[in-house]
Amino acid sequence: IQIFGRASRNVFGRVIMYAEKETASMKKAISETKRRQKIQKAYNEKYKIVPTTIQKNINLLKYSAKDSQALAPGSVDEDIQNYEDKELNLEDIVKDLEYKMKLAAQTLEFEKAAEYRDKIKELMDIKQVYGP
Repeated sequence: IQIFGRASRNVFGRVIMYAEKETASMKKAISETKRRQKIQKAYNEKYKIVPTTIQKNINLLKYSAKDSQALAPGSVDEDIQNYEDKELNLEDIVKDLEYKMKLAAQTLEFEKAAEYRDKIKELMDIKQVYGP
């Protein structure tokens, strides 16, 4: 049931169960989930609530270099570390990194532009995992 609950935190969340046959514990978990869904839908209709996926800012330091001592001066990870104290959402950070990537390419710093591109992809992958 805990895994079902994790999936339910996303509007488009799904649980796919693989097994040779449906066991009693699986049936129990499925019926309990359906029971809870019915209660939640009734509550949402009563109070006119539209379910949305939880959105949280992501602490980018978790996804940049693990040790700030290891950051090379002028590196993309060092640049990203500057977002730590700012109240920015992921979209704002990605837009800023895209701008910096284009600027690096215009000034012929292709390696740095590629680093920005890779970091943007990493953040977008995180977004897909954790939601918007």
